[in-house]
Amino acid sequence: MKKIILGILSMLAVATIIPSCQKTDVAVTSEITPDTYPKTAAQLTSAEGPVFVALRADYAGSYWFTQSCSTDEAVLPSFGPNWIDGNKYLELHRHTWTKDNAWVTSNWNYLTNIIGTTNQTISIFRASAPAGAAKSTSLAELKTVRALAYFMMMDSYGNVPLDTLYGSKDLKTNAKRSEVFNFVESELKASLPYLKTTVATATYGLPTKWLAYSILAKMYLNAAVYTGTSRYDDCIAACDQIISSGLYSLEPMATYLQMFYPTNGPSQKEFIFAIPYDASTSNGNMFFARYDLNRNLGIRYSYSGSTAGAYTDPVINQSTGNGLVNNSPSGPRMTTSEFYAYFDDANDVRNKQWLTGQQYWQDGTPIMVSSTNLGYNQFYTGGSPKTTYVYSLVLSPLTSSSVRSGTASSFDLGNDEIAWNIGYRNIKFFPDYTNTISRNQNNDMPIFRYSDIILMKAEAILRGGAPTLGATALSLVNQIKAVRTTTAALGSVTLSTIYSERCKELAWEGWHRNDMIRFGMFENSYGLGKTNADVTRRIFPIPSTAMSANSALVQNTGY
Repeated sequence: MKKIILGILSMLAVATIIPSCQKTDVAVTSEITPDTYPKTAAQLTSAEGPVFVALRADYAGSYWFTQSCSTDEAVLPSFGPNWIDGNKYLELHRHTWTKDNAWVTSNWNYLTNIIGTTNQTISIFRASAPAGAAKSTSLAELKTVRALAYFMMMDSYGNVPLDTLYGSKDLKTNAKRSEVFNFVESELKASLPYLKTTVATATYGLPTKWLAYSILAKMYLNAAVYTGTSRYDDCIAACDQIISSGLYSLEPMATYLQMFYPTNGPSQKEFIFAIPYDASTSNGNMFFARYDLNRNLGIRYSYSGSTAGAYTDPVINQSTGNGLVNNSPSGPRMTTSEFYAYFDDANDVRNKQWLTGQQYWQDGTPIMVSSTNLGYNQFYTGGSPKTTYVYSLVLSPLTSSSVRSGTASSFDLGNDEIAWNIGYRNIKFFPDYTNTISRNQNNDMPIFRYSDIILMKAEAILRGGAPTLGATALSLVNQIKAVRTTTAALGSVTLSTIYSERCKELAWEGWHRNDMIRFGMFENSYGLGKTNADVTRRIFPIPSTAMSANSALVQNTGY
């Protein structure tokens, strides 16, 4: 299914973009012109392809890094000379980014590219497509994707330019955050009557009415942050539209982790909207599952106690006869001890998304790693630096004392195997080890899941919204816990409970920055020297490149 979807998108990205420079003496072999394409319902659906190519392009890259590595959820320290990369990771973690930070810039480019591509496609449809239900649906789908991109921009950058007319040469200045909020709300509401309601393979990865309601619910939950006015009853109403549809349900404990496997897709009962990825066709694939683990022959093959055994590991048999691993462990992206503390229920299946402590082969044998005295510890001063050193692979938590080299302000864990074994790794989006071509992955990335809708409604009720459909905040949270843990149901629930539950449920899914800001946690101190409590960091600066290209833009306060 994924290959079919992405094949169509890739093909139509070519078919719908006409090059501006070409030879004039080439014989005409196609009669695709604005007069002939797109006209039919199938052509309209296929011609939307470039928009979805743009959407998937950097969601798991720049967008994920800005949303997760700016929080206590994820951090990528340096290891000696490795992963310094212009301090773009350090700046995200410590909230010291500038308008020239590489991630801040590439995320802006990613989101504006979605908007620009959508504007172009909308312009083509308005000029070429015949009036009718198919055109109305396609335009509604395109506007919903554009609304999603504008929501992400508003959330990340605050006051951003509203530019919806393709071909306009007028430089747009920043619109107020509240104006962008109102625009996204009006676009989604206007699109609702024309969006499809079917949840099936044919609509997987496409904007439906339920995606529009999900975006609205997320906006209304954060309305006090964006506009200064709370909209909790509106959030609940949007959530109720999805809940009352009866089209979604929570995955049981036995299949929770499988939602994120390389084999995930249209069959997932919780996915309201997901970006399909295919390792063989997508350069912008959701790479980070393998990215964290691909250099680690110890960590990458040690997902013991899970149902991941369906994936046969061809490299595991290359260990030596005594069970040693002859390659250095690595995998730089990790979580902080502050975030991992929320995983405090030993009976919760969501704990299995983490690699922690002693690592084992699938038969239960501890993983042993073969190195040298100096390779294991760069500060070794004995007389046998090249002598073989064998150790048991144990991951230690990342704490403020994990820095072993440089000054107290260092972001460097060291350039040895002790350093590579610091930090708990997330393997929620479990790697597909049958893919030997690249680090790209087949795991589809959910943007909205049903469990998020349940938790948003529970939070909105606790924040003052009126309960509906016979549900309370407590019953909603217990509805999720009933399929995630064997621990007894909760007897009460607070906003702190909701926050903890969101950390457990939505880890590594790109929502944690949004949550930390709403719960007033973004200014906390955590990890490796994150102490900056400046509230202006709740939005990113407009990149220098954007300011240079558009002189009408005004920089955000504090930058």
